[in-house]
Amino acid sequence: MRLKTWLLGAACLGSFAGVAGAETLTIATVNNGDMIRMQGLSNHFTEQNPDIDLEWVILEENVLRQRVTTDIATKGGQYDVMTIGTYEVPIWGKQDWLLPLDDLGPDYDVDDLLPAIRSGLTVDGTLYAAPFYGESSMTMYRTDLFEEAGLEMPDAPTWDFIAEAARTLTDKEDELYGICLRGKAGWGENMALLTAMANSFGARFFDEQWNAQFDQPEWKETISYYVDLMNEAGPPGASSNGFNENLALFQTGKCAMWIDATVAASFVTNPDESQVADNVGFALAPDNGLGKRGNWLWAWSLAIPAGTQQAEAAQKFIAWATSKEYLELVAEEEGWANVPPGTRASLYENPEYLAAAPFAKMTLESIEAADPNDPAVDPVPYVGVQFVAIPEFQGIGTSVGQQFSAALAGQVSVDDALASAQQITTREMTRAGYGE
Repeated sequence: MRLKTWLLGAACLGSFAGVAGAETLTIATVNNGDMIRMQGLSNHFTEQNPDIDLEWVILEENVLRQRVTTDIATKGGQYDVMTIGTYEVPIWGKQDWLLPLDDLGPDYDVDDLLPAIRSGLTVDGTLYAAPFYGESSMTMYRTDLFEEAGLEMPDAPTWDFIAEAARTLTDKEDELYGICLRGKAGWGENMALLTAMANSFGARFFDEQWNAQFDQPEWKETISYYVDLMNEAGPPGASSNGFNENLALFQTGKCAMWIDATVAASFVTNPDESQVADNVGFALAPDNGLGKRGNWLWAWSLAIPAGTQQAEAAQKFIAWATSKEYLELVAEEEGWANVPPGTRASLYENPEYLAAAPFAKMTLESIEAADPNDPAVDPVPYVGVQFVAIPEFQGIGTSVGQQFSAALAGQVSVDDALASAQQITTREMTRAGYGE
């Protein structure tokens, strides 16, 4: 699928552009629904701050990561605000590539940020990014199809149950697929799913001596399960599907189940966007009875690269976009169910939100269940649930993801994909000096 890039310049801001002496903030963000909504509501910010213009660079997830990583590592200075994730923040913060967020204003209420989310964006007690939305992953499913088939989704399903239900509900002639899962290669695309999934199968990326573990039986069980299930019960072309592609499939009634980011819940239950909005249920991500669920922990966050010349204005924008007041603005414009989730404790104490968002309780439970400091069944030397918090992981994860995407597409066998993953990872870790 060809990647699309949108570059929306200051001309999009209509009468707000061209203010004499105005600063221009260039904001790089991902083409997810919540961020596109943020752009649409940003006229509220510019009305309050007529001396600041906004220029938007909205990119597909993998492209965004490539662009911002290259820019910040080379001190390119293209962006004043970057949308980055829980993986990048602690690494880049330690390298002094980000500016500390130490002036978000007296009403910002940093202590209201959920501890699980805030801790991943903090280095040595200092916040280096503000969460726009936080997420874990969970199981979304069609309640009507389950009822018709006489199936009942447990609140905490096993992978065995998921496989049985997916095969039962698949009707390929009618373009109904039992399950949709990420297949698009990328450390934050298919590897987010597969690394979290592998944790629940007892697999791990590295042992305690930083030796790659793709030659172990737990990884073979994970990838074999995934490939077999998707071939039997998944949609065609699944190796090209990431979050947005699977969201579209689910919203148009083509998926009986979808295991993915909790943030998707508001989109699949929105009757203006989803054909199945009235028939969606939620459960925890599956497990294998080994003590770990296949759910991740992530926050898309706004940060300021150290090379910006607009630090004060950038911090002012971030404070606006990640504030309690922004949540209230979205609620007023779009309804409480559509506010960015997973960042503030007060949201999950808000009766209006809880009444409007049937997925709220499951989202919070999933976020709180993920443990980045103890992600796997066996001990590991790293932090991170669906990623390994070391600089080398971005390249390793993407290369390994390409192998597993090829296995899903039938281009290589599962055994060959795992052998290549082991070789790639061992080579890169040896080159980086791990285990010495």
